[in-house]
Amino acid sequence: MKLKDLKIIVTCPPPPGWGGRYWIFVKITADNGISGWGECYASSVGPEAMKAVINDVFERYFLDESPSNFEKMFRRTYSSGFTQRPDLTVMGAFSGLEIACWDILGKAFDCPTWKLLGGKINDRIRAYSYLYPLEHHDLNDFWTSPEMAAESAISFIDKGYTAVKFDPAGPYTMRGGHMPAMTDISLSVDFCQAIREAVGEKSDILFGTHGQFTTAGAIRLGKAIEPYSPMWFEEPIPPDNLSEFKKVQSALAIPIATGERFTTKMEFAEILKSGGASIIQPALGRAGGIWEMKKAAAIAEVFNAQVAPHLYAGPVEWAANIQLSASIPNLLIAETIETPFHQSLINGKISVEGGYIQVSEEAGLGIELNEELAEKHPYNGTDLHLMMQDEPCDYSEGNSFTGGAPPLKSNRF
Repeated sequence: MKLKDLKIIVTCPPPPGWGGRYWIFVKITADNGISGWGECYASSVGPEAMKAVINDVFERYFLDESPSNFEKMFRRTYSSGFTQRPDLTVMGAFSGLEIACWDILGKAFDCPTWKLLGGKINDRIRAYSYLYPLEHHDLNDFWTSPEMAAESAISFIDKGYTAVKFDPAGPYTMRGGHMPAMTDISLSVDFCQAIREAVGEKSDILFGTHGQFTTAGAIRLGKAIEPYSPMWFEEPIPPDNLSEFKKVQSALAIPIATGERFTTKMEFAEILKSGGASIIQPALGRAGGIWEMKKAAAIAEVFNAQVAPHLYAGPVEWAANIQLSASIPNLLIAETIETPFHQSLINGKISVEGGYIQVSEEAGLGIELNEELAEKHPYNGTDLHLMMQDEPCDYSEGNSFTGGAPPLKSNRF
């Protein structure tokens, strides 16, 4: 069985864009007619440029290969252009293609992918979700309203969820880490207090940030929210200086989680070895795919750390996360996004029941992408999957960061 054909679909989810402005799906077909789906979670360049990268990686390193030659395809891609170092864009392309190969193999052997990864140790996967606005909430006011966030948290607890995430701590800017404004610290404390009072001991609270603070600023904010016992403090500083994470972790009682912007086992090994995080959050469509993150999970196991697969993408990466999660002993929890569009694209093949995802017994990733629906929602904009703001933190008037990926004028619906 050899890999022969590649198709790329860039899909734009309906507003307000939970999961990003667009999702890049790849479909690989082998010479025996079996097709597999993958998803490339790479946002450093636009989708047209990314399509060119994906095609290049496929033609150089996947075409006419056996879908089982993961080590060879990874090493050739990782070494591409005399590099042999983590590269988010190239690894984003590789990751989606690699996931599609696992889907093909599972279908070829008529078994779920997890069975090819050492078997299933987790029959169900504990799930968590971001807090999203309820139907009666104002979309703009929600992100700075502890009361609305608490209402949203209760709605998830009523569904059986045992963990919810939120990130009220101000803007993500291209300027790198900053000292949080006092208003952002106060708002973060108010969110933690309101949500903790709403959920009590029924749920963990997960405090999300996206690398927007200096080391000192992260410690200052972390100290303020410690009394509410978050299960983690996510990516408190930029991911480009991994040695600084240890300083944050050493100063706080809250576990540090990070990894959504990491790629390959090399970066995960470095953060674990330094003691900078005890929870890793690989985004499989960027981090190197399923096999590479199976290795990262094993490295985490050595350091008594746990894995919490990240998801701010489409449903194919979600399916890949579940296959990996089923096969690793040090799973903590997995992120989920339950939108009607996610479900429609995979015909409802993944569902969260009582706060847990039941692991599928179906072949491959356990899903089949609704190709026609994906193609009916093309992305025609110029903006990236997610974008940081140019303006600095506002210390005078306060900050309001809008979640999701709001549709821009360049998008067409």
